[in-house]
Amino acid sequence: MNCLFILVILIPLLPLLAAGGITAYILSGQARGDAGEPPTARLAEAAVWLALLGLLGLDTLALIEGAPGHMVIGTWFASGDFTIPISFVLDGLSLSYATLVALIGLVTLRFSRHYLHREPGFHRFYIFMCVFLAGMLLIVLSGNAVLTFVGWEFAGISSFLLIGYAYDRPVATGNALWAFITNRIGDAGFILGIALAAWWLGSVEWAELGNWADNASVFDKVTARLVLFGFLLAAVIKSAQFPFSTWIARALEGPTPSSAIFYGAVMVHAGVYLVLRLEPVLLHVPGVMVALAIVGALTALYGWLVGLVQTDVKSSLIFATTTQVGLMFLACGLGWFQVAAWHMGLHTIWRAYQFLLAPSYMHLVTEKARPVPAWLAGRQWLYTAALQRFWLDQLVVSTLVRPTRAVGRDMRDFDDNVLAHLVGMPARHRAGAFNEVDRDKVILGHGLAGALLVWVAERLHRFESRLVMRQGAGPLVGAMRRAGEYLLVLEALLERPRYLILLVVAIFVIIL
Repeated sequence: MNCLFILVILIPLLPLLAAGGITAYILSGQARGDAGEPPTARLAEAAVWLALLGLLGLDTLALIEGAPGHMVIGTWFASGDFTIPISFVLDGLSLSYATLVALIGLVTLRFSRHYLHREPGFHRFYIFMCVFLAGMLLIVLSGNAVLTFVGWEFAGISSFLLIGYAYDRPVATGNALWAFITNRIGDAGFILGIALAAWWLGSVEWAELGNWADNASVFDKVTARLVLFGFLLAAVIKSAQFPFSTWIARALEGPTPSSAIFYGAVMVHAGVYLVLRLEPVLLHVPGVMVALAIVGALTALYGWLVGLVQTDVKSSLIFATTTQVGLMFLACGLGWFQVAAWHMGLHTIWRAYQFLLAPSYMHLVTEKARPVPAWLAGRQWLYTAALQRFWLDQLVVSTLVRPTRAVGRDMRDFDDNVLAHLVGMPARHRAGAFNEVDRDKVILGHGLAGALLVWVAERLHRFESRLVMRQGAGPLVGAMRRAGEYLLVLEALLERPRYLILLVVAIFVIIL
């Protein structure tokens, strides 16, 4: 059993160790030129190979002896009666999907070796990919919400960094920031779900949530709705469901391999996987399942209509992905969790293949582009809405971006007109620099705090000039010189043996 524990821990840890190894390789100064690329690729691929072999071993064990199920390896955090264990869940869902994640990750890394050859950020890409794979494996295998959230953040930060892979392009960094901020809303929901589960239920284990839902004597629908709200908000945003679908199209600024594994194949399904983990609780709250089905249906309809008017290969694929993931949420809302799980696995494989093939589509396709369907072209209002992606981007700008900028402007005005006078700094000018008058005000102590500082500075200057300086003859300087002379006399006496022995004896007498 101890070997099994070590194996389970190593599976998500190996890609993370590979990311650390690549970082050390870069810092050593050897990762230069064409000859520096193969060691980075081999290290990343070897780590994922080992993780895949470990998962295949667990799959074999599950087929022979049955899935190990919920495993508690140790305690991560404990406070009173509340504990957060280091736990993993090894059932049919987690083992099969983790194996799929490792397999697609390995294929993507192998594809990236040649696709990103001689790219300036080659090694950086492999570091982020390894961190992402570690996060996804942790999401799939974790036995509690806290460990899942750690993997959730690993996947999120690596996604943000790879969207902004070409950081010298403002469009890439802007889209990365858009995706990052949108997903932070989902992270806040995830933290809310964890906090409510810990506070009200006393546990964040997925198995304990299921046991609580099955116990009619303690189960409460109001509590369940509030806990589910946090987790489902995170799931809906991570899987780019309506109305939070705007970020995923912007995420295509990253390299094609990251688009394939992040938004086409793996990470976009993290929300679906979280919903599948919440199945025991959802079955007892049909109202939430209806809301989930509505969100999934709206997302599928949105992705289908917008995808019909796309002319870019990756954009068409990403809206097709949005449509399929929306259907998975719809299936979960209708109670077809097994259908959603099979759909998730099959879609992961097919969409990863399509995204990796996307760079070759322009060479493979010889036919003319298919026109927009006649029924859509004949409805001008619907066609325009699809072209504008139903104005979701503008809605986000109006409801989030503009209010945030307005708050920033108000805070700047408050800083210029109120705080600046209190701390003694003049208000900023449009040119962004202080003129000579402003500099004099700063030096002389403008404002309440500035006047106080000037008063303290004058007192210290008076003390220094009268007692210390005074051309080296101040009373304080004279006292320090006399003290120095006395110390020199005492040092000379202590250098004589008899006085030194007398001092030692006196110390012993005082001590005893």
